[in-house]
Amino acid sequence: MIGPAGAQLDQARVHHLVSRFSSVRVLVLGDLMLDRFIVGRVTRISPEAPVPIVRFESEHARLGGAANVAHNVVALGGGASVVGVIGSDSAGAALTALLRDAGVDISGVTTDPSRPTTEKARVVTERNQQVARIDYERDGDVAGPVELRVVDALRRGGASAQAILVSDYLKGTVTAAAMAAAREIAGGRVPLIVDPKIPHLASYAGATLITPNNQEAEDATHRRIRTEDEAREAAHEFRGRTACGAVLITRGEQGMWLSDGDGDRAIPASAREVADVTGAGDTVVATLALTLAAGGSLFEAAVLANQAAGVVVGKFGPATVSADELIASVRASVG
Repeated sequence: MIGPAGAQLDQARVHHLVSRFSSVRVLVLGDLMLDRFIVGRVTRISPEAPVPIVRFESEHARLGGAANVAHNVVALGGGASVVGVIGSDSAGAALTALLRDAGVDISGVTTDPSRPTTEKARVVTERNQQVARIDYERDGDVAGPVELRVVDALRRGGASAQAILVSDYLKGTVTAAAMAAAREIAGGRVPLIVDPKIPHLASYAGATLITPNNQEAEDATHRRIRTEDEAREAAHEFRGRTACGAVLITRGEQGMWLSDGDGDRAIPASAREVADVTGAGDTVVATLALTLAAGGSLFEAAVLANQAAGVVVGKFGPATVSADELIASVRASVG
């Protein structure tokens, strides 16, 4: 079993579902990002302004946004291909190299020389405290030939996918045309999961599952969500407004709330120690897509995604969870 009453799953069933991840290929549409970390030591305040002086020690880069979603799919044992847009720059080259090294199919990545690769450069201390962040981006929707290449890549990659996952960060890739193509390709044949942004809500109609966080659900429904009753009411309204099959509201330390055609369920949080919540939503949607494509129910997918999130928040920065870590987390939650 996993967790307290109301969020239970047989361990044999968990092993069965996770063992099937290797036969699943997920097509990820979304905003590709490079997360760069500049690490240093702070020992004094600048005499020029009331800001800390960071003495450089190291620098490294990780996959972010939809790229991190695809990385999570592969880390859990599945196959992943991405459809997204990068710039013709060093950040784009670094991002595609990291994706390739991670084992992600990048044949659906399109280059747009008119825009930079979305990059978030974080200045952090050796104790992982963030000092500042610099964003390189152009967030207007892609259009013209670039949008046509995105849609074409979706059509080419979607035919053999067992799940389609949309990772929308409002950086321009998830246009109305791209969502329409994703919906058409899924066509009820495979699950269509959306990690949403509220300005695009109308485009997500027909999705199998949408995963707003608590704030996004509040913004979409104009309802305060502090209790389970409020979560239930907001989830029902969210489903009605988006015409989606199900909604999973991720509520941080309050766990998750799942609402679908079979009813409503609360799933308590599983995190044991929180180091960094960056990228936790990416892990959640990757686990959801794999579990649904492996034949799991929405509830089973939500419970496993909850466990995966509990593992990843114990790591720093955009991170991944392996199948072994997921199974170990399930086992630990029983003991």
